[in-house]
Amino acid sequence: SVATNFFFRPTVCVCVCVCVCVYVWAIFDESAKKDDEVFRLAVADLNLNNEILETEKITISVEFVDGNNPFQAVQEACELMNRGILALVSSIGCMSAGSLQTLADAMHIPHLFIQRSPTGTPRSSCPPTSRGRADDYTLFVRPPVYLNDVIFQVVSEYSWQKFIIFYDTDYDIRGIQDFLDKTSQQGMDVSLQKVETNINMMITGMFRTMRVEELHRYRDTLRRAVLFMSPTTAKAFITEVVETNLVAFDCHWIIINEEISDLDVQELVMKSIGRLTLIRQTFLMPQNTTQRCVRSNHRINTSLCDPKDPKAQTLEITNRYIYDTVLLLANTFHRKLEDRKWHSMASLTCIRKNSKPWQGGRSMLDTIKKGGVSGLTSLLEFNDNGTNPNIHFEILGTNYGEDRGRGLATWDPIHGLNGTLTDRKLENNMRGVVLRVVTVLEEPFVMVSENVLGKPKKYQGFSIDVLEALATYLGFKYEIYVAPDHKYGSQQADGVWNGLIGELVSKRADMGLSALTITPERESVVDFTTRYMDYSVGVLLKKAERTVDIFACLAPFDLSLWACIAGTVLLVGILVYLLNWLNPPRLPMGSVSSTTLYNSMWFVYGSFVQQGGEVPYTTLATRMMMGVWWLFALIVISSYTANLAAFLTITRIENSIQSLQDLSKQTELPYGTVLDSAVYDQVRSKAMNPFERDPMYAQMWRMINHTGSDENNVEESKEGIQKVKYGRFAFVWDAAVLEYVAINDEDCSFYTVGSNAADRGYGIAMQHGSPYRDVFSQRILELQQNGDMDVLKLKWWPRDSPCDMFSSVNSRQRGSALDIHSFAGVFCVLAAGVVLSCLIAIVETWWTRRKGSRVPSKEDDKEIDLEHLHRRVNSLCTEDESPHKQFSTSSIDLTPLDMDSMPAARQALEQISDFRNTHITTTTFIPEQIQTLSRSLSAKAVAGFAYGSVQDHRTGGGPFRQRAPNGGFFRSPIKTMSSIPYQPTPAPNFGYGNDPDRGTSI
Repeated sequence: SVATNFFFRPTVCVCVCVCVCVYVWAIFDESAKKDDEVFRLAVADLNLNNEILETEKITISVEFVDGNNPFQAVQEACELMNRGILALVSSIGCMSAGSLQTLADAMHIPHLFIQRSPTGTPRSSCPPTSRGRADDYTLFVRPPVYLNDVIFQVVSEYSWQKFIIFYDTDYDIRGIQDFLDKTSQQGMDVSLQKVETNINMMITGMFRTMRVEELHRYRDTLRRAVLFMSPTTAKAFITEVVETNLVAFDCHWIIINEEISDLDVQELVMKSIGRLTLIRQTFLMPQNTTQRCVRSNHRINTSLCDPKDPKAQTLEITNRYIYDTVLLLANTFHRKLEDRKWHSMASLTCIRKNSKPWQGGRSMLDTIKKGGVSGLTSLLEFNDNGTNPNIHFEILGTNYGEDRGRGLATWDPIHGLNGTLTDRKLENNMRGVVLRVVTVLEEPFVMVSENVLGKPKKYQGFSIDVLEALATYLGFKYEIYVAPDHKYGSQQADGVWNGLIGELVSKRADMGLSALTITPERESVVDFTTRYMDYSVGVLLKKAERTVDIFACLAPFDLSLWACIAGTVLLVGILVYLLNWLNPPRLPMGSVSSTTLYNSMWFVYGSFVQQGGEVPYTTLATRMMMGVWWLFALIVISSYTANLAAFLTITRIENSIQSLQDLSKQTELPYGTVLDSAVYDQVRSKAMNPFERDPMYAQMWRMINHTGSDENNVEESKEGIQKVKYGRFAFVWDAAVLEYVAINDEDCSFYTVGSNAADRGYGIAMQHGSPYRDVFSQRILELQQNGDMDVLKLKWWPRDSPCDMFSSVNSRQRGSALDIHSFAGVFCVLAAGVVLSCLIAIVETWWTRRKGSRVPSKEDDKEIDLEHLHRRVNSLCTEDESPHKQFSTSSIDLTPLDMDSMPAARQALEQISDFRNTHITTTTFIPEQIQTLSRSLSAKAVAGFAYGSVQDHRTGGGPFRQRAPNGGFFRSPIKTMSSIPYQPTPAPNFGYGNDPDRGTSI
């Protein structure tokens, strides 16, 4: 049965023997095909080197075993020992190596063990067996695993406090137990996750099972990660997470593996984003190619030592140690032959219990330990415990925006970290960086300022000013383009984002800005800077149209008040007339007024409009009445004047919508917003959230989503503004945009209402994990702190705007001149008065002419004794010794007429009034007192009267006027020309007849 098991599987053995030829046997893992190739190449090189082995030649035999089958490895080793053996070389994993180590210790066979990890996975320390004992016959060609020490010092240097460790399925997680213990002692938060073989299925499963909040936290965890996996798995894993947007530009990953070639470094850097740090084992080699290939007494094959050779670039760590192990054994055999201490090859058996170990094993082991060679691994030697102390690690890194790795530091067990790993962040120097910026046109944030055919468009606006301030300070350049669909972006039914956000998610743009609000949904797929302006929802409405009222002058008083004032004028006029009729006033000498009802009305109206009156009232009752009336008129006129000024400058039309609550409560005015915008989503979420349902937003959503259609919504904000201006519509949108539209409208026809509470803000969107987010946010805070941001705001939202965006009437904030519409009613009243006056004048003229054309009656044609009339008049004048004598109201009215000797006075005198039952008016002119005495005659009308033969030069052939005997004149009231019989009488002898200062005319 033993024999059957012995030959159960083919074995590969290398036995080193010294007779006529040297037999080198080796046991390799089945996956170590390249080890076999390098092993054979090393033997071929040594067989050509006569300085090491002069006459002896190395004969090799290589067998492969299953690295995970220790029993098979022991069987192969026992067969080799039975044939004869000097040393055993193995390149397998820890599981089979432990069994070979036990066998070598028992048989005293030197065992040169080269640890090999499966599929390029990072090594883990093999479990200890009998290390440290004097009878240890296993030499560890590869140095101990120092990955725990290196990675702990690197993350400590980076000051990481929270990160995640990814490892592949072939990695033994027990290898980082020491590292996890140290991080736990330092208080670091470390997570572990195994990367499955099917990475795509693993990522897809996470997206399927995790909620959005969990994915967001998971993305935050992935910003710092350590990868313990093979280069092949690492490249596939990085590619997958980058394509699924799990990581972004601000991530920093560390890949640690001794087996990372230069080609692997280039591919990893190209596939990753953000910052990448690579830790790999390196070998100190001379820079000169000749020195690299010639070592002591041996020349290494050029294909293995020349770094420019493709074969050398793909060498694995175990390949290098295989070559140097063969070289070390050859030098050991050479020294043994020179010292003539060669022991015969051991021929041992593992089956017999009483089998003795090889007697020359200790001597051969000591000779190997004392020796050392310089080869592809720089220096291969062993210390007393049988380990190789010579190991160096190289730390490569890429900073933000770099496309190739560069050396950052080195590490070795003696000196530790040599170099600095300070996590360089973006500071104030982004010179040479060109950012691709996506935007959406939105006044006043982003607008096209210049569009010349054949040249790039130039943009302006508040957001452009902020971007320019950041570019000036940080030193970067940018290229702007408009989102293809002109939308800000929302998640579609298939999970794909459109618009500006979609450009960032698909990595076609580095950053996006416009009137872009920060929302939780958007922040789950992109990163935002700190807000550079507050955001709130507003409503744009059209101001009430100002109606033209030609009777605006009547607006200060209500119609009922005007009616009361008119009735009061009539009532007071009648009361004044009645008071004067009951107690007639004593009129002064020379008074030209009368106390008729017409005059009383005229006097009351004149005093009301502050134009005075002509009728003097001397009774106490009348004066009391007029005093109260004047006080009433003063108050009314003052109130009218003050109220008229207010009505001519301020329109008092008030709109019923003054807030979002007012808008939501009414249903007459339709309103809406932009489809799939942040405002649309905000109203919908607050209206449909069962836990925090807002009644106001619920009512607004019913109107916006009227009948489940989009008839109240628009595709772009410009369309909504046009609907407000030319129709009955209210537009719900960003308050800042609406305020700019309101204050810059040419007709000042808009006003805005909204909420003063700013629950969100405008920010600059970047790709998820962008390295520019922190430095942009810091600079924005500086702009806000030093007041530069306020200066930029005043440029686009000035305080001295001519339009009042908060007033619901169509008026400007600045005072302006009154237009013709304000005084149209006044001119209409004046025009009506002129027309009415002309009509009355026409009627009066017609009536007068009609009255004068009538044929006089016989009674009117009766001749009058002019001499007797003249004597009667002169007697009345003679009875008046005092010119101030008062006459009763029944006396004759005497009005002044100009005398022929006083032309100026004659031209100024006119007939005042005609009295009932008479057509004769007599006038007495007394220049000394400038007073008039009037008396009414009870006689019938007199057609004419003449005295003397002197004709008035002013008659001109018209109605004749003759000089009276006392020097006065008389005129006939009859308008038609008719002859009057004339009877001369002796001229009376008046004492004042020739006095030009007195006269009487009839």
